[in-house]
Amino acid sequence: MKGEFHAPALGPEFFPGQTYGHIIGEEFANGWFALDRIMLVRLLIAAILVLLFVIAFRNPKLVPKGLQNFAEIGVDFVRIHIAEDTLGKKDGKRFLPLLCTIFFSILFMNAATIIPGLNISPNARIGMPVVLAVAAYIAMIYAGVKRYGAAYFKHSTVIPGLPPALHILVVPIEFFSTFILRPVTLALRLMANFLAGHIILVLLYSATNFFFWQLNAWTTVSGLTLIAALLFTAYELIIIFLQAYIFALLTAVYIELSLHADAH
Repeated sequence: MKGEFHAPALGPEFFPGQTYGHIIGEEFANGWFALDRIMLVRLLIAAILVLLFVIAFRNPKLVPKGLQNFAEIGVDFVRIHIAEDTLGKKDGKRFLPLLCTIFFSILFMNAATIIPGLNISPNARIGMPVVLAVAAYIAMIYAGVKRYGAAYFKHSTVIPGLPPALHILVVPIEFFSTFILRPVTLALRLMANFLAGHIILVLLYSATNFFFWQLNAWTTVSGLTLIAALLFTAYELIIIFLQAYIFALLTAVYIELSLHADAH
């Protein structure tokens, strides 16, 4: 009995549509509400996240225990180490709901990449990272416009004290960096990390299956690829948390920069 190696096909997972199929509700409303496997994973994880927080805080106790205790530890981490450390107590409290939503959405969506049966992060396809980046982008601009009005855009792009001729070069660079590059890098960083992680895990576990069923000297190599796969899974656990933290932290940093745009 010989094993056969099948390279992972990204088409059905990352480029859904009529060409690849695997769509639910494709005939309804011209496919506007069609669902593929990644969309179903997104909806499942979102439902689990909402349900956990509803259960945790539906009857809060003064001395928390169980699920409420874990939920409060998570919220306090975002409040203290992201919101207040970056924005201060007053503004940290204002933007805490947004930062918590971003942090826990990314954390739970990322966790799907190592859950058997799901095996993929919804953030590995660009749609969800774009939605999160747009939310961060809107909050960043809202914070600046709320404080400075239309002058926010001037404060964000015009550096005081420069010779007038240099503004011709510097203003477009600052505009591109602030209003285009920030949301784009937020979305791409999140997607690229979990797309790459998904591909590496698929390759390692596929290689393990391939070598194991050779039933000869190559079978021993499956042990090495399995160990590599397990180690990379452990590494993904770190990345799952780290990417949620980085995204939420950068969102807070961008909001803080908008709140103090006049100190450019």
